[in-house]
Amino acid sequence: MDFRHFFTSKKISFIVFFAVLATFSTVQAAPAETDSTAVESHGAHDAEVFKPTEVIMEHISDSHDWHLWGHTSIPLPVILYTDKGFDVFLSSAFHHGEQDHQGKHYTYRWVDKKKIRVVDAAGEVDEAASAKVWDFSITKNVAAMFLSVILLVLIFSSVAGAYKKRVGKAPKGFQSLIEPIIIFVRDDIARPNIGHTYAKFMPLLLTIFFFIWFNNLLGLIPIFPGAANVTGNIATTFALALVVLVVVNVNGNKYYWGHILKPHVPWWLYPIMIPVELVGVISKPFALMIRLFANISAGHIVILSLISLIFVFNSLATVITPVSLAFVLFMNVLELLVAFLQAFIFTLLTALFIGMAVEEHH
Repeated sequence: MDFRHFFTSKKISFIVFFAVLATFSTVQAAPAETDSTAVESHGAHDAEVFKPTEVIMEHISDSHDWHLWGHTSIPLPVILYTDKGFDVFLSSAFHHGEQDHQGKHYTYRWVDKKKIRVVDAAGEVDEAASAKVWDFSITKNVAAMFLSVILLVLIFSSVAGAYKKRVGKAPKGFQSLIEPIIIFVRDDIARPNIGHTYAKFMPLLLTIFFFIWFNNLLGLIPIFPGAANVTGNIATTFALALVVLVVVNVNGNKYYWGHILKPHVPWWLYPIMIPVELVGVISKPFALMIRLFANISAGHIVILSLISLIFVFNSLATVITPVSLAFVLFMNVLELLVAFLQAFIFTLLTALFIGMAVEEHH
C-alpha cells in the first residue's frame, strides 16, 4: 500500500502546529506545577529558588488530582479499603494536603500528595494501621486510562459502523485514516511474524498498538485532558507485559514447550539450559516493560528539563528562552515519532513472541 498521500503539506502543518501548541502549553504549565515544596524563601526579599527536579518528578509521577492551571485541579475519588470497610471521598477533602481528613473509619493524611496514611488520636502517622489500608483510588493515570479507553471505543465503534453502512465501498472520513493503520498492523506486523494463524491475535495486537499510541500522544499534551504519564508508569507497562506473557505461554504449542523443557542439547546440559530457557520466558516480556517505560519517561524528562532552563537561568531568560523553545519544539516533533515508534515496537515484538510460540515444527 502506498502511504505517500498521508504526508501532504496539510498533515505536516498539523504536526508542526501540534508540537508548537504542546511547547507553549508546557511553558505556561511549568511554573504552575511548582508548589510550596519547590520554592524556598530567603530572608526579607523572599527570593524564589526554582527546583526543576521536584517539578519534573511531580509531572511524571501519579497523583490523586488532575492539574488544570495555576492552583486549580480536578479532585479524583479516593477509595480505601480498611479492616472496618470502605472509605470513599474526593481528594479535595485534603485541601491540597494542608489538613487531615476525617473519614468514615479513620483520619487520613495526604503525605507528599501521593501516599495516604492513617493518623492516630495524637496526630501522628500510624504506620501499623496504614499497612492495613488498601488503596483502590482513581488516580490521574487511572482516569487517563479510562479516558483513552472511552476514546478508543468511540473511535472504533464509529469505524465499525462505517464498515457496516459502506459495504463494498471505499472508506470515507475517519475510516479512511484508521484503515491504513489497521492494514499496516495486519500486513506488516501480524502476518509476517505469526503466520497463517495471525487473525486469532489481531484483536490483541490492535488493542495494544492503539492503546499505547493514544496514551503516548495524550501524554505529550501538558494540559487537561493530557499531561498524564500513563505509558511512562511502570505499573502500566508491567500490566501490558503480563498480558503478553500469559497470551504467549497459553498459546505455546508442544514444540515451543519442548524447546524450553527438552532442548536439543546433550542431556548433561539440561541443568544449565532449562533454567536459561525459563529465564528467557520471563525476560522477553520484562524487556518490553522496561523499554516502553524508560523511553516514554525519558522523553517527558528531557522536554521538561529544557523548559526548566528558562526558570533556572532567570537572569538570562531573554537569551535562554529562544534556545530552549527551539529545542523543545524539536523534541516535541521527535516525540510524535517516538509515540508511534514505541507502539509499533511493542506490538511487533509481541507478534514475534507469539509467532515463536505457535510456530509449527518444520
